Amino acid sequence: MSKLLSDVFYIGSGAALTMELLVGGILLGLALGVVFAILRRYRWARPVICGLVSVIRGTPVLLQISIFYFILIPALFRCDLGIRATGIIALGINSAAYVSEILRGGIESLPKGQFEAAYALGIPPFYMWRDIILPQVIMNVLPSLVNETVSLLKETALIATIGGMDITRRAQAIAAARYEYFTPLCIAAVTYYALVRILEFIGKKIENRKLYAENM
Repeated sequence: MSKLLSDVFYIGSGAALTMELLVGGILLGLALGVVFAILRRYRWARPVICGLVSVIRGTPVLLQISIFYFILIPALFRCDLGIRATGIIALGINSAAYVSEILRGGIESLPKGQFEAAYALGIPPFYMWRDIILPQVIMNVLPSLVNETVSLLKETALIATIGGMDITRRAQAIAAARYEYFTPLCIAAVTYYALVRILEFIGKKIENRKLYAENM
């Protein structure tokens, strides 16, 4: 029993890195996703943004993490930013491509009259997007954003491939040391599942508050 508790504590402590990658990745992804979704509305930026999103969505996350860690980060910054920072950047940019598509669908679902009214009233584009368009879009696509967050949580496991001591890497370390895979991998699976359920619970609470506000 003591060995099992020790394994649970050791593997579970990897959740700290997992959550850092998740929070950093989703914040960066949401910020860049908003920028991508807005720029796609402008003809001069559309080909570049569409091409970038297509490349990101069309290549594996594992490959993107490796490219950032071994090629792009050293070439751009002339230094090693570390596994944590590299993981946040790679996962954030990957998430941005999917968030931008989610937001694009939400933007296109809004009545065109809202844009026309904002232009007719002379509202600057920055305030139009910040105060009128984006609040509606984000609330409308909230379930999809929650799903993207859950997907990103599971993708953080790929940080183990470049040495990140997250939940997956710690489970693999115990399994390799003992040649026993069942128990550590099951502990890792339960830990991920618990985190996913927490995210889904938070997302459901936000959705319920939105529905309550709409019905008031």
